[in-house]
Amino acid sequence: METFKIKGSYIQLNQLIKAMAWSANGAEANALIENGLLKVNGETEYRKRNKLIIGDSVEFKKQKIVIE
Repeated sequence: METFKIKGSYIQLNQLIKAMAWSANGAEANALIENGLLKVNGETEYRKRNKLIIGDSVEFKKQKIVIE
């Protein structure tokens, strides 16, 4: 499990995907979300701009990130 430190009060899910290099660009990040390939706090997430805050976790292909 990895951690990702945010600078503000939140980061949007599609921005996190790009920052983690799980996608090459924003369109690809949005497609991953639309296809239900990510989980936020254990639940499949379909909202591209879901605001992630400290303590949230994101899972993708056996990788898990915790926001801090």
